[in-house]
Amino acid sequence: MMQQLEILLNLPYLLTALAGFIGLLVGSFLNVVIYRLPVMMQQNWRKECAEYLQIEAPGTEPEPEQFNLVLPLSRCPSCKTPIKPYQNIPVVSYLFLKGQCAACGNPISSRYPIIEAFTAITSAIVAWHFGYTPQTLFALILTWSLIALSFIDIDHQLLPDNITLPVLWLGLFLSLFGLYTDTHDSISGAIAGYASLWVVYHLFKLATGKEGMGHGDFKLLALFGAWLGWQYLPVIILLSSLVGAIIGLSMIIIVKRDHNIPIPFGPYLAAAGWIALLWGHDLNQLYLSSAGL
Repeated sequence: MMQQLEILLNLPYLLTALAGFIGLLVGSFLNVVIYRLPVMMQQNWRKECAEYLQIEAPGTEPEPEQFNLVLPLSRCPSCKTPIKPYQNIPVVSYLFLKGQCAACGNPISSRYPIIEAFTAITSAIVAWHFGYTPQTLFALILTWSLIALSFIDIDHQLLPDNITLPVLWLGLFLSLFGLYTDTHDSISGAIAGYASLWVVYHLFKLATGKEGMGHGDFKLLALFGAWLGWQYLPVIILLSSLVGAIIGLSMIIIVKRDHNIPIPFGPYLAAAGWIALLWGHDLNQLYLSSAGL
């Protein structure tokens, strides 16, 4: 048994392949989360507003269909035909069906297999980087959460607390065991992450009268501070700002996007934080050496 375990530990490709396969499956579920969670939140907001305003729904209206991350089962958005299990295999089914619904022939968005493949690739990278360690498991959870947050922010300019806050608290909890950083740096990082963007937000609003970012961005940077410690925040902010500026200017110049239309900052922040999770130490050393420190 020990010999078999030793063989497994010396086969990083096996762990990488397994993580990639699991990532494919998780990516399929993330597609559900990305689409349904904002709808669920909007439904809940309407319900809370109706209760606050003491508005009673007419008794003649039928009960709304149950809608959560499990029900209703996956179906074609065009013809509402339920999708069979063998038609829901990540990436493979999309290629087999040639990107079309088997029932009505309407096109299926290519974003579904892209998210599945992207989740698989990033999961494999995480497993290859951390190897057979507890860091791999929790880094995968963080990676999957960041993918869901990024695409929801792209679609709705929203970073749901339902995802951000539990993952932030998980980072603080992991610091008790020194998995990525110690407790002192984790707590300091969470505070500094939130406070830094909070200050930038209010200074920008004071200077321009506009809101430069959402409060969800504060919490997302606090999340990275909790996971990695305050030392990684400058690199994350620098990377996300640089990438955001380049892509934003490119969209305005090349795509002719209206500069008054807000661009979600969450995906850039998530990408920078994920890079810092894997290569933050090297980036910090490079940053400090280039600054002459």
